[in-house]
Amino acid sequence: MAKLACLVSFFFLVLSLLSLSQAISLCSGPCQTLNDCQGQLICINGQCSDDPDVGTRICSSGSGSGGDGGKFPPSSSDGCEAFGKLHCKGKSFPQFKCSPRVTSSTRAILTNNDFSKGGDGGDPSECDGKFHHNSQPIVALSTGWYNRGSRCGQKIRITARNGRSVLAKVVDECDSINGCDKAHAHQPPCRNNIVDGSNGVWHALGLDINVGEEPVIWSDA
Repeated sequence: MAKLACLVSFFFLVLSLLSLSQAISLCSGPCQTLNDCQGQLICINGQCSDDPDVGTRICSSGSGSGGDGGKFPPSSSDGCEAFGKLHCKGKSFPQFKCSPRVTSSTRAILTNNDFSKGGDGGDPSECDGKFHHNSQPIVALSTGWYNRGSRCGQKIRITARNGRSVLAKVVDECDSINGCDKAHAHQPPCRNNIVDGSNGVWHALGLDINVGEEPVIWSDA
């Protein structure tokens, strides 16, 4: 009987461990594989997070645990909707001709770009046809904010959640329509709320480039 009781206890222990291993995590929840995360979330560095390739905003919108919310909620669409989809890398990416309305504190997602020759920015910068050193505080803006080059050479002020800010010069477009080709370093189209900053921008803001994305606010300087 004692052996039977031990076997039964062991059986239930195994079932409990299996149920825990199959639990679906929400934002910032622990994970080991993609299947550990709910819905369109993916496993990044052991935590369930938004998929930067797809452009999900589940965690950063505050709809899941660990979302930013508060001072840096996601930007509203302001009637800016995707007009189509680009299919590449086995995924579907929305295409935008517009971006949310620019205000004195426009909410955006800061990403990192290599503006040097051979970097992940692809071709030379749209504004001047040149490559740039990544130590410079420079940015590319989503198609709508780039506005056919109207902000080329102008400065914008970017502020991070830690309170630090930096003035950065607009030198390029973060194309929200085209992508997945050589001109775009085979990267998918940008989302419509991206400020794609150089290493110089990230360092000035005191942010960890390895994080990949950070909510920020920006305005024309």
